[in-house]
Formats: sequence, structure tokens, C-alpha cells
Amino acid sequence: MRDKPESATAASTVFETLRRDLINGRFAAGEKLAINTLKAHYRVGLSPLREALNRLAAYGLLQQENQRGFRVPGVSRAELDDIAGMRCELEGMALMRAMQHGDAQWESELLAAAHRLKRADEQPTPLEEWELLHTRFHRTLVAPCGSPWLLRFIEQLHDQFDRYRRMAPAVPGVRAELDAQHQELVSLALARDIEGARALLQSHIRISHDVA
Repeated sequence: MRDKPESATAASTVFETLRRDLINGRFAAGEKLAINTLKAHYRVGLSPLREALNRLAAYGLLQQENQRGFRVPGVSRAELDDIAGMRCELEGMALMRAMQHGDAQWESELLAAAHRLKRADEQPTPLEEWELLHTRFHRTLVAPCGSPWLLRFIEQLHDQFDRYRRMAPAVPGVRAELDAQHQELVSLALARDIEGARALLQSHIRISHDVA
């Protein structure tokens, strides 16, 4: 019984690490994952590794093949279009609800998240650190929407979208435009301009979609 909490902790740790690696493109689309190689690389036992792989398959970042292990999902323009479309719909709904229910604490947290992201935009920042700040900003933006399930779906879509986004080549002009939109989203959210904020959020998603 004493081993179960340790195994659960190991599974959670490798789940998060492998999740980030899958999103960051450490493995090629369509690549078959070798269990023994994963065990050695992540320094984890078979049981917690399989638990993490099963969770990632249920989450959509891996494909489970009957009796053949796990494979990184392929990519397609049709899937990316679908992901972007669902992000526009679900995040637009969540943002509307967040602006309706958000209080002074949410406003201060949103301003703080935006400030940290802006500072990262203006100075040399490791990519992984910038990505974390970017994710936190978008999570904070919709946090008070009042629906844990809606937030779960949005997080899953973000991870799928980011997998595509991080495969795309950097486009400096587009990055600057997107950075400016983060600050505009804060202003519209604080002003409770629902239509303006939803339209800008949709534009924000579509710009990233078009260069992915």
C-alpha cells in the first residue's frame, strides 16, 4: 500500500513532463514511442509510465494502438481548422462569462499576468518560460467563467493548438501583433466590452492559426 502514493506521484510527474515534450515537438508526428527508451529517458518504472501514457492517450496527445503501444498523432490542416474553430467558440463563451462574473481580484490577477507576459515580450526570455507565462495569461483571462468543464475543454484545445503552433516557423511581425493583442484583450476585458473582446480573441486565434 505504501508504494501506491509514490507510483501515483511518479505517473503524474512523467505525465506532465511527457505532455510538455509532446506539445513542444520533441517527438515527430506519427512517431511510434518505444517503451524501453521512454523508461530510460524519463527514469521511471513501467507501471507509472504506462499510466501516464494511457492518460495522455485519453487526453488526445497520444494514440493507443491495440497490442502495439503508443504513437504520436499525425497532423492535418483539417484537424487544425477544427481545433481553431472550437477554440473561437468555447473561449469566446468563457470570456463572455468571465467578464460577467469577474471581480476585483480577477482584474488584479489579469493585470499581473499581462504585466509578466509583457515584460517577457520586451526582454530576452527563454522560450519555455515565455510559453508558461503565455498559458497563464490565457487561463487567467477566462478563469472566472464559472464552468470547470468548459475550462477543461479549453485547456485541452490549447494543448492541441500549441502542438501545431510550435511546429510552425517563427514569424517576427506576427509575434509582435499577437503580443500587442494581449494588452488590448486586457483593456477590453476590464471595460467589460464583451463584443469587442470576443471579436479580438477570435482574431487572435485566427492569426496564430493562419501561420501554423
